[in-house]
Amino acid sequence: MKKKLNKIAKDTNLFLLKFLSKQKKTDLLKPMKYGLLPGGKKIRSKLIIDVGKIFKIKYQTLILLGAAVECIHAYSLIHDDLPCMDNDSLRRGKLSTHKKFGESTAILAGNSLLTIAFEILSQNNIKFDNILRIKLINLISECSGHSGIAGGQYSDLIFEKKTVSLKKILEMQIKKTGKLFSFCCMAPVILSKKFKYLKKFDKIGSNIGLLFQIADDLIDYTGNTKKVGKKTKKDLKKGKATLISLIGHKNTIKYGEKLKLDIFKNLNIFGRKAKDLKETVNYIFERSK
Repeated sequence: MKKKLNKIAKDTNLFLLKFLSKQKKTDLLKPMKYGLLPGGKKIRSKLIIDVGKIFKIKYQTLILLGAAVECIHAYSLIHDDLPCMDNDSLRRGKLSTHKKFGESTAILAGNSLLTIAFEILSQNNIKFDNILRIKLINLISECSGHSGIAGGQYSDLIFEKKTVSLKKILEMQIKKTGKLFSFCCMAPVILSKKFKYLKKFDKIGSNIGLLFQIADDLIDYTGNTKKVGKKTKKDLKKGKATLISLIGHKNTIKYGEKLKLDIFKNLNIFGRKAKDLKETVNYIFERSK
């Protein structure tokens, strides 16, 4: 699994470096690269590759999709770390972008990475038709904005130190994390034109994203800062609304196990084609143990 992740991470980073090298040289490129490269396991890109394998999409096309997603993901992390948000000083084992370059520069670098994602998907040399291109751009926009990542982060902040229902916690975590995972699972389906599977992979992606967030919450609860590469045990201090805060540590693990089995059940119709995707899902949850 780690060997596969490393290859995808390497290929995605090479694509991003090449793409950024063709950009007009500005002072923001340095903080943008700092927040984007080289860290991160590229799990979202791995999911794109895994689903793409089921639908026989070319590897380089999937790397391009992954690169766009990693830009969105990096933008969200840079902004999440800001003092007005989660106020984190460490990310991926190094100083967070605002600690390294200052708050205003971090905000602008994050904004620029968000727009770079759309540049990647809209470039003329992509070998798929404009209808599919528009579908992808529309979907990634929806997953990144007020109905996705931004909306989830808003809920995450206003729910602090409040008693929040299970339904609201799940809705918040699906927006904050699950929506971008849904894009990762739906994008290869869109390129394959097998639209009858879109709803299925929307749900699978959403559930994988929720599983990822549960694993992250468990890591924060029991993990070590040095090993994880960011501060841990901060959710409890800030009064974050998580499954752990609502139903407890052991029950959250049980919830995650059930969710993983549900994902596997939905993938069974694809047989051995879904082997790599199941492997990734396993890896996502096993990180927390």
